[in-house]
Amino acid sequence: MRFTVTYRIRAGDLAEARARADAIALEQTVEIPRAVVPPGYIEDDILGRVEETGTLSDGVFQAKISYSPDSAGEEFSQFLNVVFGNSSIQQGIRVTGVEPGETMLARFPGPRFGIKGIRARCGRATGGMIAPVLKPMGQPPAAFAALAAGAVRGGADIIKEDHGLAGQDAAPFEARVEAVAKAVAVANAEYGRNAIYIPNLSGRADQIEARLRFARDAGAGGVIVMPGLLGFGMVHRIAQDPGLDLPVMTHPSFLGPWVLNPDTGMDHGVVFGTLPRLAGADISVFPNVGGRFGFSAADCLQIAEACRAPDGPATAMLPSPGGGMSVERVADMVRMYGQDVVYLLGGSLLADPPNIHLAVGAMRKAVDAAES
Repeated sequence: MRFTVTYRIRAGDLAEARARADAIALEQTVEIPRAVVPPGYIEDDILGRVEETGTLSDGVFQAKISYSPDSAGEEFSQFLNVVFGNSSIQQGIRVTGVEPGETMLARFPGPRFGIKGIRARCGRATGGMIAPVLKPMGQPPAAFAALAAGAVRGGADIIKEDHGLAGQDAAPFEARVEAVAKAVAVANAEYGRNAIYIPNLSGRADQIEARLRFARDAGAGGVIVMPGLLGFGMVHRIAQDPGLDLPVMTHPSFLGPWVLNPDTGMDHGVVFGTLPRLAGADISVFPNVGGRFGFSAADCLQIAEACRAPDGPATAMLPSPGGGMSVERVADMVRMYGQDVVYLLGGSLLADPPNIHLAVGAMRKAVDAAES
């Protein structure tokens, strides 16, 4: 079964839009002039097929192009290359939807855990989940461990590392992960919690596999992957490994240029919803409306819908808005996102690090009250 990509195209008229769609179908597959495409299998199956074109508004058109699974093979990176490889370099073309079809879904089955699996691991059957972020960089492992323990005490479901924590000398990956995982385990036992700790996966290419195994063995409850830096293929690799058994949280760092220009790149729901869901992420972090990054309410709702839609590809995953979170905004956020969500809590919690449990507890109470 072929998979289908929907493109929004800028053009002078419908005829030009159809010509651009034909060019995309060529560019994304055979990348040769139409006149020299070999007949038979390559022309009939490998060549992209324009299924429909239509007008959206003045100068703006939509095209749906289907592709053979044979053009993508078994690699997630090549799948993305077919979806929007060379055409991403051109002006006036934006991906607004990806329908993988049954064949590609069999190859990329999505999240290993999804919403139900994350809830089971955290011991929270219903309601919005709370995820304080360990920051800032420059502190030693013991400081992050203390913050994590306090967050667990306050009722956190997930202890998320900041995406800027990597292999810095102040808190090297192994020493930091070991210290924080131990602190979370001790705090869980002391306060009767089931919080999971999700460190940031980083390192040179030749370090990644060892660090994944180290995180698992140290007791991490998952890993953060930045697809903009490590690739969506890394998400897929981790999600498909039962030996790792690690949930994946994706972070949007380095992905901004894909969504910020409305005439190029991809829609917010594709980049932060459909693609990580297909790759196998269980939680997708994105900038919340009202924060410092300028995503609109419509952008955020599009992402949340792409993460959770029952008819979407693969198992539903959790949207995780971050930025601008406060007790005062909780009621609005609950109305906006519902209960299947992970709220990221950052700098607002760090006014009094020794008493972070009070700030986390206040947020937990506010979410519970808004949902009741």
